[in-house]
Amino acid sequence: DKKCPFTGNVSIRGKILKGMVVSRKMKRTIVIRRNYLHYIKKFNRFEKRHSNVSVHCSPCFEPREGDIVTVGECRPLSKTVRFNVLKVDKNQIFGNPRKVFMLF
Repeated sequence: DKKCPFTGNVSIRGKILKGMVVSRKMKRTIVIRRNYLHYIKKFNRFEKRHSNVSVHCSPCFEPREGDIVTVGECRPLSKTVRFNVLKVDKNQIFGNPRKVFMLF
C-alpha cells in the first residue's frame, strides 16, 4: 500500500489523535468519531460535542466498529483524508458506537 506509513511513501508529522471507529464502509478508509466537551460560560456547564475524521486504514490493520484507534497526521491523501491509522486498540462496546460518548 503506497499510502501506508510503514511500507509506503507517507511520513507522519503533526498531530497524533485518538478516536472511535464509526464506519468502515469505504475501501481502505475508515471514519473515526472524536468526542469532546465544550464549556458554556453562561450556564457554567459543559455540553457534549463530536467531530468525524476520515482516516486512511492500511490493509495490515483490521479495525472493527467501536475500536479505539490512534491516528497520525500526514500529507493530504485525498479530498478529505489527512490522517493515517497507527495503532488499533480492541474495545468492547455493546450497541451502536455512534451513541456512546467516551473521552480518551
